[in-house]
Amino acid sequence: MNILEYENYHEEKTHVELKFPYNTYLCSIPLDFSGVPLHWHDEMEIIYVKKGSGQVTVDFSEYHVSAPCIVLILPGQLHSIEQYKADSMEYENIIFSLSMLMPGNIDYAKDDFITPLILGKLTVPTLFTPVYPYYEDVIAPIDACDEICKTMPQGYQLYIKSKLYEFFYILDNRCRNLSRPIKSRKTLDKMKLVLKHIENNYAEKISVSDIAQIAGFSESHFMRYFKETMGTSFINYLKDYRLTMAARLLQSSDSSVLNIAAEVGFDNLSYFNRAFKEKFGVTPLKYRKLT
Repeated sequence: MNILEYENYHEEKTHVELKFPYNTYLCSIPLDFSGVPLHWHDEMEIIYVKKGSGQVTVDFSEYHVSAPCIVLILPGQLHSIEQYKADSMEYENIIFSLSMLMPGNIDYAKDDFITPLILGKLTVPTLFTPVYPYYEDVIAPIDACDEICKTMPQGYQLYIKSKLYEFFYILDNRCRNLSRPIKSRKTLDKMKLVLKHIENNYAEKISVSDIAQIAGFSESHFMRYFKETMGTSFINYLKDYRLTMAARLLQSSDSSVLNIAAEVGFDNLSYFNRAFKEKFGVTPLKYRKLT
């Protein structure tokens, strides 16, 4: 699921104008979808958990999150959202472009904090919960943005920008360098190339040879690298990703099971039905009826 598909799927739930690069979506797992597979994008994302609990992965670190809390996803970070056991989770997904806060000329705020943050030269915490010492300060500007988005008065875009600057002021003034630096940027960067290729081409045939070449490895080295990094084989990951996309289509479209199977990269319907039931516990048709 790429970022455009994700936004289009929730377009009817957006709180603001799509032409303004700050969008919010109300989401529920597993009601809306079973999960959001590991992916990355250039926008910044805030996962604001409002009810229940779930699991969020950021750069291969897993977080069991419970309401209330927020998870901060920086541009380029690998992340996923999954159901935790049988729990449900309701959250607000806030996605915005940092370009709206970065002037083209020399600017202290951009050069001293925002740009180094994007480049990974400084760090801030990923998870903020009520026990965190600055939790209330961190969430206050986000809550203020939510509140004004209910009515969107004239000039609300300026207000949102001002609150985002306040949000980054809190991160810079009280939270910078409080989290551990990423240990293996090279591993993350290679995996980002692999996952972006899967995200953009999962409906097509993807051979181990092709994907290994993208990562710059031999086939045998790539298979070991993927298993050690992701905790599962490349073949199993690709199958699971395709099944997740199939579940999304079963919920959001009226296409036949045969067409959906083909659309997500399965050329054998019986294998698709069997694999789908193994993952979700029910057949594709029953899954559609239940959701």
